[in-house]
Amino acid sequence: MSGEGAGIAVLGAGSWGTALAILLARNGHEIRLWGHEPEPAAALQRDRENRHFLPGIPFPEGLTSSSDLAWCITDAEEILVVVPSHAFGSVMQQISTIAPNPASLSWATKGLEPESLRLLHEVARARFPDTDLAVVSGPTFALEVAKGMPTAITVASSNLQHATRMAGYLRNDTFRAYTSDDLVGVQIGGAAKNVMAIAAGMSDGLNFGANARAALITRGLAEITRLGLALGGQHDTFMGLAGLGDLVLTCTDNLSRNRRMGLALAEGLSIEEARERIGQEVEGLAAARDFRRKAETLNVDMPITEQVYRIIYEGVDPASAVKALLSREQKPEVG
Repeated sequence: MSGEGAGIAVLGAGSWGTALAILLARNGHEIRLWGHEPEPAAALQRDRENRHFLPGIPFPEGLTSSSDLAWCITDAEEILVVVPSHAFGSVMQQISTIAPNPASLSWATKGLEPESLRLLHEVARARFPDTDLAVVSGPTFALEVAKGMPTAITVASSNLQHATRMAGYLRNDTFRAYTSDDLVGVQIGGAAKNVMAIAAGMSDGLNFGANARAALITRGLAEITRLGLALGGQHDTFMGLAGLGDLVLTCTDNLSRNRRMGLALAEGLSIEEARERIGQEVEGLAAARDFRRKAETLNVDMPITEQVYRIIYEGVDPASAVKALLSREQKPEVG
């Protein structure tokens, strides 16, 4: 890649990957957007927009789409991975066959690796022991970022220079990027909030009211923080953009796929019917299973996650589950 801006490979052509590619290209960088299926990737290049996920938002000059992974990442100054969490490990493996030791690698994926329950920086580190790693997370909806609406996020890395460099690629007059060294906390906050959004959507869909929603958000933050601290995250992270900020956004606005999943479940739709209606990946479904297991291994109390799991995987009635949460044993509000 060449040019005045950085050459950045964005891997994943869903709504969030496309929005980030558009943002970076508007900032003057040369962007190669990778989609794993040839026909949709070719359609992106032909139409110069993502008509499926972000219709009507044109691609800036400097953004090229392809299904050729080697072409996308060769000579890239930064690789930004934006695929669903269940595909993250596979993409790491594919990258490693082409670029065994990239200088730096970032991701905007939220979740745990299924089965192993590893955080994504652990998955990436196992493949790339000497590569600078960073995670991009925070309260963001792809559509608003693609439209250039005001947004703030966090870039976390154990190498502050890498975090600062990645934040600089993203930053412009309407997009502010803060830096952090808390890889664990930023990842936990960004992934676990999806479970809470399903719960909040169910509560609102059942017309339980604003009081119940506020209680779920507040206690959801408490259990996310408990888990994050148990894994080595920093308390302040959960009070910031990647914690409280992302949680509030995802629980309260209907652009959230996870909130819409909760609304659909409260309406009586099955998981598959709700998925078909939403038409995109709903990370909170797998996150409920994975974070429940993770909490069990660490002996961390996560009652909201437990009830969302029971609704999704055990067929418990949403109304009964939310009422069970609100009628738990009386205790001091500590953590």
